[in-house]
Amino acid sequence: MSAEELPPRESMEFDVVIVGAGPSGLAAAIRLKQLNADLSVVVVEKGSEVGAHILSGAVIDPVSLDKLIPDWREDADCPLKTQVKDDRFYWTTATSAIRLPNFMMPPLMNNHHCYVGSLGNVCRWLAPKAEALGVEIYPGFAAAEVLYDDNGAVRGIATGDMGIARDGSLKDSFTRGMELLGKYTLFAEGARGSLSKQLIAKYSLAAKSEPSKFGIGLKEVWEIDPAKHQKGLIQHSFGWPLNNKTGGGSFLYHYDDNKVAVGFVVHLNYDDPYLSPFDEFQRFKTHPSIRPVFEGGRRIGYGARAITEGGYQSVPRLSFPGGALIGCAAGFVNVPRIKGVHNAMGSGMLAAEHVAAALAAGRANDELVEYENAWRDSAVGRDLHKVRNVKPLWSKFGTIIGVALGGFDMWCNTLGFSLFGTQSHAKPDHKTLDAAKQHTPIAYPKPDGKLTFDKLSSVFLSNTNHEEDQPIHLKVADMNLQKMSEHDVYAGPSNRYCPAAVYEWVEEASGPRFQINAQNCVHCKTCDVKDPNGNITWVPPEGGGGPNYQGM
Repeated sequence: MSAEELPPRESMEFDVVIVGAGPSGLAAAIRLKQLNADLSVVVVEKGSEVGAHILSGAVIDPVSLDKLIPDWREDADCPLKTQVKDDRFYWTTATSAIRLPNFMMPPLMNNHHCYVGSLGNVCRWLAPKAEALGVEIYPGFAAAEVLYDDNGAVRGIATGDMGIARDGSLKDSFTRGMELLGKYTLFAEGARGSLSKQLIAKYSLAAKSEPSKFGIGLKEVWEIDPAKHQKGLIQHSFGWPLNNKTGGGSFLYHYDDNKVAVGFVVHLNYDDPYLSPFDEFQRFKTHPSIRPVFEGGRRIGYGARAITEGGYQSVPRLSFPGGALIGCAAGFVNVPRIKGVHNAMGSGMLAAEHVAAALAAGRANDELVEYENAWRDSAVGRDLHKVRNVKPLWSKFGTIIGVALGGFDMWCNTLGFSLFGTQSHAKPDHKTLDAAKQHTPIAYPKPDGKLTFDKLSSVFLSNTNHEEDQPIHLKVADMNLQKMSEHDVYAGPSNRYCPAAVYEWVEEASGPRFQINAQNCVHCKTCDVKDPNGNITWVPPEGGGGPNYQGM
């Protein structure tokens, strides 16, 4: 059978279809059933299991969880056990870490009411609660296509076909995807969601918004010497190893069972094509204030993920005919707090309330304008509005001055005003790279295999796996452009911005060849953001493929 002779898909109908079993998707599903137990709700998840693709720091503000499941602290199975006890902020140079007094920090930066843990495990805990209410959850099935009705409204999604060979032929194991049809469809795909990206373009949802902005977050989990473990200690830093023009910073969280989560975020509006976020992260761990924490320890986890950083002014229109965007698919991360889980869950719950009201009124497949009109005055909107200028001020003035101005603006917003109004983000991240000739290659230290590591050994720890004989899910629109621009002008930054060794330029007698090692992909989607020509598009691979994060 050829691709042109595909059989029709089977279909299933629901009241609500939710794409993505992350915190926003699961919160929406639970809230829908809390409001109306008779609603039929389905959640489709591309990871092999719930939590497999979830990556976050994570220090979680429980404000939304308190509303969704008020008695979660009494639940012995809840994975959030460690409350923040010691909250520290540092400015780092190459040889020192200067602690910033906590009294200087705006009140909203206080983390003492927050909890440290694995967001993946939180989602694994939430999923059975949703199922107990009657929600159907289908892990291992990637939502690959948006389905529309004759009026152009979203009527659901189709999961990807499985069993297609790399050359496009159908293998003996070929299975047609399913159509999941709903009266409303909520897209909770996370940062740079593939279907969300299409919807934003189709309905011009970003027409009145600032450009989307992103960072890349890299994370490792370590088991450290119990004598060095300080349960409940969290610390954040900015400064070295990044220069003043390059935004970003670190986190280090001590939580359960002598575990430490260490991570590094690089804002993707950096200009140096030779910069490697992964190698900057490895270099950070060699800082004299950080290295001792890991001596005698063992690295047990690694992952990477794009992070939405545009904030309040970059949030697109959330509603469109037949559905809505929720969570990081819309971009609700509070950048200075390095937190998005509370807003992801809050947006999911808010959308669920408006969906439930629409269904109760007999509506279907129309636009949830009420949700779009409500979010700015909600807890989510208020949270983002207070910090709306931090990222643009940081980008405009550099780390030292920009962070100081951002902190001042947060203090002003605490009092209900801002001297800066609402700042612009300027150009999108893929347009910020300079030509390679304007910079000097960076000589990163060779990893020692004890504290610092290479990309391939790190990918191994992410348990990433893809069916090898399948179409490459990283689509290059124009290979000639990739050679003439990405290689010749920018010196092949894909080899450096990718944290999983997916891309490489292989020198051959006929010239350089762009090689894509798609089996290494950890689904961070940085390539979809940072390619200087917007020439690479990330699409879902066969369902269940990708990382299988444990405790991330």
